[in-house]
Amino acid sequence: MSDPMSSILSIATSGMTAASTRLDVAASNIANSLTDGPLPTATPTTTGGANTPNPYTPLAFNQVDMTSGAQPSGTFGTVSPVSPSFVPAYDPTSSFANQSGFVAEPNVDLVNETMQLAISKYAFTANAKVAQTEAQMTKSLLDVLS
Repeated sequence: MSDPMSSILSIATSGMTAASTRLDVAASNIANSLTDGPLPTATPTTTGGANTPNPYTPLAFNQVDMTSGAQPSGTFGTVSPVSPSFVPAYDPTSSFANQSGFVAEPNVDLVNETMQLAISKYAFTANAKVAQTEAQMTKSLLDVLS
């Protein structure tokens, strides 16, 4: 039988790790939301060619429960590319715009990404509080036993 206190700390730690991964994904998506490139169906322009950048591929964070049997064991996050990864955007001044003036813009929803930042903040704070409470409980137990 495992120690319930170490299980509590393990669950809290996994929650903080998942929150950190969620934060990293949202920050990357926000930072790269304007990194566009040529549409895949577009033929390279004479000013673009092989040196044209690919549009940023946004990422999605999915939190997964790691509960196994009777023992809770925490959570973790998986990261996968968003599909579709880009949307056409009108930018005729871009050197890699197609003949109609469109480029591929990353499919990033800035409102959702801002919400993901808030979720990661509150999840990290809540799990840190659980870890802090576990430490206080362990200290109280040791004080009683001494």
